[in-house]
Amino acid sequence: VFTFFGLHTLLWFVRSMIDRARHGRPPAHAKAGTVVRRFTGVNMINHALVAITFFGLTATGIPLVFSRQHWAGQMAKILGGVEFAGLLHRVFAAMLIFNLALHFVGLAQAFFRRTVPLKQWLFGSNSLLPRWKDALDVFGMFRWFFGLGRRPALDRWTYWEKFDYWAEVGGSFIIGGSGLLLWFPEIASKVLPGWAFNIAMVVHGYEALLAIGFIFTIHFFNTHFRPDKFPMDPVIFTGRVPIEELKHDKPDEYAQMVERGEFRED
Repeated sequence: VFTFFGLHTLLWFVRSMIDRARHGRPPAHAKAGTVVRRFTGVNMINHALVAITFFGLTATGIPLVFSRQHWAGQMAKILGGVEFAGLLHRVFAAMLIFNLALHFVGLAQAFFRRTVPLKQWLFGSNSLLPRWKDALDVFGMFRWFFGLGRRPALDRWTYWEKFDYWAEVGGSFIIGGSGLLLWFPEIASKVLPGWAFNIAMVVHGYEALLAIGFIFTIHFFNTHFRPDKFPMDPVIFTGRVPIEELKHDKPDEYAQMVERGEFRED
């Protein structure tokens, strides 16, 4: 993960700086006229809860994972002591589980309210499931990085956004499942052997460290620290993106919206 996306980030940064030097800054929210809604209120609530629980679980979990380190003890004191840090950790964990359930309720509603055939809903351009186009876009982006072709015409969900999504969902199940095992050991021990708790401890800690490392480096660059987005892309907080920015970032999505008649191209 870090080898691929680390190289991806480095090459993207270099190429973006070259393009910015040649052509100036791309269209941004600051120059917005007509805007397009990309996220619903539920989407933004989900993201807000993800951010809150991520920072909360990170702040309270790190002192527990590295409890033998002096600095971890000092960090735990700031949080009110080890026991209180553990309590807060469980509060944020409950929020994470609630948010995951809320997300799947939203998916179920979207499924039953869909206006397109099931196959298109699952595998069409608006789906978060991986498609062959994503593989082509990966190849196209690396060609663009090295100046061997044009930047691919990206769709509604890019391959890095899909990776973020599935890493978040999958990571939540892994961290949440192992965390519940450690939270309720008496109940779990009735059906699981003792060595399962040792595995859960390792999985819980290292999956969390992987998530922390990825979020603070790769994810932050992809969404906010790219030269064409810095210092922040506010779309997940406003739910809207300027039409000029959409045409630049997601030309395939823009073309499909025009084709569907969702707005008129002047």
